[in-house]
Amino acid sequence: MGFLDLFSAASMPVLKVLIVTAIGSFLALDSINILGQSSRKHVNELVFFVFNPALVGSNLAKTITYESLISLWFMPVNILLTFIIGSVLGWVLILIAKPAKHLRGLVLGTCSAGNLGNMLLIIVPAVCKEKGTPFGDSGVCSEFGMAYASLSMAIGAVFLWSYVYNLVRVFSEDSNSNKTETIKKDLTVPLLPSSEPESSTTEGKMKVILKAMKRHWRNLSKRVNLSAIFAPSTSGAIVGFVIGTIAPIRRLLIGDTAPLRVIQDSASLIGDAAVPVVTLIVGGNLVKGLKGSGVSIPLVLGIASVRYIFLPLCGILIVKGALYFGLVHADPLYNFVLLLQFALPPAMNIGTITQIFGAGESDCSVIMLWTYGLASISLTLWSTFFMWLVA
Repeated sequence: MGFLDLFSAASMPVLKVLIVTAIGSFLALDSINILGQSSRKHVNELVFFVFNPALVGSNLAKTITYESLISLWFMPVNILLTFIIGSVLGWVLILIAKPAKHLRGLVLGTCSAGNLGNMLLIIVPAVCKEKGTPFGDSGVCSEFGMAYASLSMAIGAVFLWSYVYNLVRVFSEDSNSNKTETIKKDLTVPLLPSSEPESSTTEGKMKVILKAMKRHWRNLSKRVNLSAIFAPSTSGAIVGFVIGTIAPIRRLLIGDTAPLRVIQDSASLIGDAAVPVVTLIVGGNLVKGLKGSGVSIPLVLGIASVRYIFLPLCGILIVKGALYFGLVHADPLYNFVLLLQFALPPAMNIGTITQIFGAGESDCSVIMLWTYGLASISLTLWSTFFMWLVA
């Protein structure tokens, strides 16, 4: 299998993504305004609440069994390592570039959280259809590739909304004001009279402590978006796991002779719309980055270096080390997905998080524009090398 065959197989999916993304950007231009801001918002809600859960649930239900789920245990660990290493590299970048304080959460988020769902859902099936890949039959490759990508999306959503969401919150200006108000409330708690007996004084102190703990817990529950952590795609993954791993339910829904197979077929039909629609939305969102912001070019290049140079190199060491010690099975497609998780552009949902807290929204658009532009080159080269590595 020659280098040119691998390069062709790796470049075609990226080229398809670029074409559809460019169409999305064109439709989002002010002069066209078919995919304007309000339209993108409504379509994005449709993807978030309907298309993605259907896609994740139907693919996992069809391909995941109890035995295969046990064999995929390393993927959550692999994704966690991408977040940890990306955060460390992002903090080093902060020390070097010294961005504004409200942008530090954005920098850490873009360095740590890759587009673990949508990009894999686009790239992996497209790679499977190309000739010259080391993944065998295209039909089997697409089926299992979609399962790996769906599992990656579900796990990535949990990490993104539990970790990056709170990173941006902590470093945003709104968070700082909330902390100041909380401190002021703590300082205004009345002191107990010193003339009361020691037992009543101790009891009063305990009441004050309990009240403070309850108040802090309420503040934490308000700030941590638990509903976002259990996003619809995560709920879809849970449903897919239940159907795939419980044999009686699986026999009812999955297979050509299953009595309720129409439910699975309908979910697959709805889920198939997710990939092209999401790609159009990505292109539309990138238009905002053309308007520019105050973010420095060295900072943007630093984020691109973390995501496209240092993280993939770390990923090679981790995946090859896991393979050497027998932590993962020698499946070329599975290993390719694990490697690719280290080389993806930043998660697009980071833009949504910055909108929630009003911290660096325009800066995030510029970062996304540059990183996704560079991803066309980076993903092609790394995909080619990864396919050679797992062949």
